Amino acid sequence: MKHLTYSLLIFVIIGCQTKSTEQQTTTEYQESLPNLQAKLYYKAEAKLGEGPIWNHLTNELQWVDIEGKLFHILDPATKTNRSIDMPTQVGTVVPIDSVLVVVALVDGAFILNTETEELTRFAGLDSANLGTRLNDGKCDPAGRFWVGSMHWDTTAPIGGLFMLNGDGTSEQKLDSVTVSNGIVWTSDQKTMYYIDSNTGTIQGFDYEVSTGAISNEKAVVSIADTVGTLDGMAIDEEGMLWVGLWNGDAVLRFDPETGKQLQRVDVPAHNVTACAFGGQNLDSLFITTASVDMTEEEMAKYPDAGSVFVVVPGVKGVKSDFFQIAP
Repeated sequence: MKHLTYSLLIFVIIGCQTKSTEQQTTTEYQESLPNLQAKLYYKAEAKLGEGPIWNHLTNELQWVDIEGKLFHILDPATKTNRSIDMPTQVGTVVPIDSVLVVVALVDGAFILNTETEELTRFAGLDSANLGTRLNDGKCDPAGRFWVGSMHWDTTAPIGGLFMLNGDGTSEQKLDSVTVSNGIVWTSDQKTMYYIDSNTGTIQGFDYEVSTGAISNEKAVVSIADTVGTLDGMAIDEEGMLWVGLWNGDAVLRFDPETGKQLQRVDVPAHNVTACAFGGQNLDSLFITTASVDMTEEEMAKYPDAGSVFVVVPGVKGVKSDFFQIAP
C-alpha cells in the first residue's frame, strides 16, 4: 500500500509538472510568433484612408479618405472601387442597410444613399468647440452610433465622444479628448474599448447595453511613443484587439485582459490608420493607410501608402453592428 501511494504521488507530481511546462510553452509561442505580412489589396492614393467596415449585406468594404473628402465602396468580387464626393472631411462610415449609410462629416452625422448619392443631414453632433472635427466611430450592439471629435492640430484636449441615438438625439459620453479614434464592444455586450490616440493607451469601460452607460474606466493596453500611435481598432471572435499604428508601419494584436501584445502585422505603409475584418467568412483583415505626413525617404520606401492592404491572420472577426434609425 505504501508503494502504491508513493507511485501515485510521483504520478501526480510529474503530471503537474508536464501541465505547467505545456502552459509555459504555449505562452512563449504566442509571444514569439513570427510577424504576419500584409499584402497590397487595392492600389489607391488616399490622403488619409480610414474607417473601414465590412457590409455583410452587400459583401463590400466601405471606407473613407478623410482629407480627400471621399466615401469609398470596394467590391472584392470585382476588385473595383466606387467613390462618392463628400462636401467636407469625412471621419467614418457605418452602414444602415444595403443602400443607406451614416457618415460623420466635420460637424454632424448625415445619411447617404449609396445608389442616388443623395446626402441628408441627420444630427448636428457639434462638439461645441471651435477647432475640432468629427473623426472615427462605430455602432454599439444596440445600434447607436458612437463617434468622437478631434482637435484639428491633434494637440489640444478639446474634443469629445458622442452617442447618437436612432431618433437623432445625442449624448456626450466623454470630454477632454484630443484625437478620438478606435472603438469596439465585446460579444457579451459588457465591455467597451476606446482609444484617444494621444494617450498611448486603450481604455476599457464597463458597458450597459440597455442605456449605453459606461463606467469604471481603466487602461488595458499601453504602448511607448517609439512604437507608434494607436489609431483605428477592430475586435476578433476571441475578444482580442487589432489596432493600426500611425507612424508604426503595422497592425498589432493585443489581449485586453493581460495588456500583452500577441501578434504583429507588418504593413508596407508608414501610417497605418485602421483595420476591419471582412470577406464572406470574416477571415480577412482589411487595412487602410495614409499618404500624408511622410518624408521623401518614407515615400520612396512605401510607394503604395494610401492603399488598402489585407492579411489572413488565422482568426475570424465578428459582424459589425449597423446604425438603427428609429421608426
